[in-house]
Amino acid sequence: MQGIEESEKFFVEHGRKYFEEKFPHLFMRLAFGLAGHGSECFGFDDDVSRDHDFSSGFAVWITDEDDEKYGFLLERAYNNLISEHLFCCSGKSSMLGETETGICKISSFYRRHIGLPRAPETWQEWMHIPEYAFAEALNGKVFHDIFGKFSAIRKEISTGMPEDVRLKKIAARLAVIAQSGQYNFQRCHLHNEPGAAAFALTEFVQNSISLIFLLNGKFAPYYKWMFRAMKTLSCGGELAAPLEFLLTDNAPYQEKQAMIEDICSQLILILSKQGLSEIRATYLEEHAFDIMKKIRNPHIRALHIME
Repeated sequence: MQGIEESEKFFVEHGRKYFEEKFPHLFMRLAFGLAGHGSECFGFDDDVSRDHDFSSGFAVWITDEDDEKYGFLLERAYNNLISEHLFCCSGKSSMLGETETGICKISSFYRRHIGLPRAPETWQEWMHIPEYAFAEALNGKVFHDIFGKFSAIRKEISTGMPEDVRLKKIAARLAVIAQSGQYNFQRCHLHNEPGAAAFALTEFVQNSISLIFLLNGKFAPYYKWMFRAMKTLSCGGELAAPLEFLLTDNAPYQEKQAMIEDICSQLILILSKQGLSEIRATYLEEHAFDIMKKIRNPHIRALHIME
C-alpha cells in the first residue's frame, strides 16, 4: 500500500472519529489530507522512498484564526493520536526535507509551496512561480474539507492561470525547444563539444515535458518525477518514452537528431489540434512567435520570447 493510501486509511479508521469527538465545535472547519513535498504525495513512493523524509499520518489544515485559538490543543491531540497508534517518522531526515503531516495553517502550506498564502492574483505571480511549486500545491488528496477554504485555493490554482500567461509559457517552451534541440544539439556535436550537446539535449527534453504539461492544462512536477507523471497525461504522454530515450541511450547523435525532429512534428500536430498555431512550419520557433500574436495582454506580449 502506498503512502497516500495508508494516510487515508488511517484517517478514516482513526482520525475522523478522534478529531470529531475531541473538537466537535471545530471539526467542520478542519481540512484533512496529504499533499505537498514527497513522492508519497504524488503517489510515486515505493520501499526506497521510506529511507528519508517519510512521515506516517495525515495533514490537518487550519485557518490562521483557528490556529491562534486551538493550534496548541490540536497539535497535542494529533501527537497523542500518532503515539497511540504507533505511527512515526521513518528513515533519515535531510536538511531540505519537510514533513507534510500534522497540524498546518492553510496559509503556511501554500506559502511554503508557492510563496504566497493564497492563490496567485496577478499575471506576474502566475508567470514567475515555478511549475513544480504549483504541482506540489495540487498533488495528493483531500480526505475531508466541508469548510472548503483549503480546497478552494487548490481549485483556484488548478483552473485560474490566465490564458495569456499559459500562451506565453507555451511560446517560451517552443522557442527553447527549437534552439536547443532543432538547432544547437547537432551544431554542438559538429563543433566537437559533447558536453554542450548534452546540455542542449537536457534543455530540449525538460522544456518539451513542461510544454506537454501546459498543453494538458497542468503543471510539470520536480524533475525527479517528470517522466513518471508525464506518462499519465492524455495528450502527449506517449512522448515520454522517446524523450527518455534521448537522455539515456548511447545512440549516434544523427539518430537522436532524427528523433528530435519526429518529436517536434508530433508537438506541431498537438498545437494544430488545439488551435494554438495554424502555420505550416517545421521549426518550432516560428510557431512560438505565431502563438505570441494571440496574447491579448500587451505587457505579456511585450516580454522576450524566451521569458
